[in-house]
Amino acid sequence: MIEKNDSQLSIRKQAALLGVNRNRLEPASRTREEDERLMKEIDRLHLEMPSYGSRRIRAALRRAGWEVGRDRVRRLMRTMGIRAIVPKPRTTQPGKAHKKYPYLLGEMEVSRPDEAWCADITYLPMHRGYGYLVAVMDWRSRAVLGWRISNTLDTSFCVEAFRDAVSTAGCTPEIFNTDQGCQFTSKEWLEELESHAELKVSMDGKGRWMDNVFIERLWWSLKYEDVYLKEYRDLFDLEAGVSKWIQSYNLRRLHQSLGYRTPWEIYRPLKIGKAA
Repeated sequence: MIEKNDSQLSIRKQAALLGVNRNRLEPASRTREEDERLMKEIDRLHLEMPSYGSRRIRAALRRAGWEVGRDRVRRLMRTMGIRAIVPKPRTTQPGKAHKKYPYLLGEMEVSRPDEAWCADITYLPMHRGYGYLVAVMDWRSRAVLGWRISNTLDTSFCVEAFRDAVSTAGCTPEIFNTDQGCQFTSKEWLEELESHAELKVSMDGKGRWMDNVFIERLWWSLKYEDVYLKEYRDLFDLEAGVSKWIQSYNLRRLHQSLGYRTPWEIYRPLKIGKAA
């Protein structure tokens, strides 16, 4: 919509009329490329030190030679959908921005598949650009039942991943747990879950990354074993690579906590027994 050679309206004026940032009109600009490199470094730091907020991440980046301000770090973290995962002082009462659900897994021992599922979203860097991955995991077996990749942090790809998981499982879980991210507190997401009368919605406390620890471990393994090593070219390449890795994870990855069995060996036999 921007005409670079318009004789009457400058590019800045056109950008102002359209309500877009003039500095972000050129996706291949030096600033955009540097932002993408920074985001990859921020992602690595966040995986290693999930308690780091923008202040500490900025300090770590500066120690590594990046001349970067805190405002820029905060902006990139918002773009990536990540935040420090530590409890914060409760200085104000929570607002009524979304319906609140209790955390149902605190004292509960999940002993069988489909008793509880969880979901989360992570940022995935590519050679140029980035994508977002949402995954639905069975809490007992660690099996990934549904997943989708998108280039935006909308809610629809989360709903699609949930429906994929229901199709794979042939049922819904008794409890579905997520964090309080905007996708999982949206009307679209909650209406989808609440349409299943037998399903109970559970939500982590804010900043409580341990409440979803199994899927956090999944992100670490996926990125260090695959995504960081391969630098996928585009979303199609990324999706194909993630699909291959998740299939290997489900069918061939041995977990010490599962008695050196794979997620699918825990999930599928009990599913067959249930169906029988």
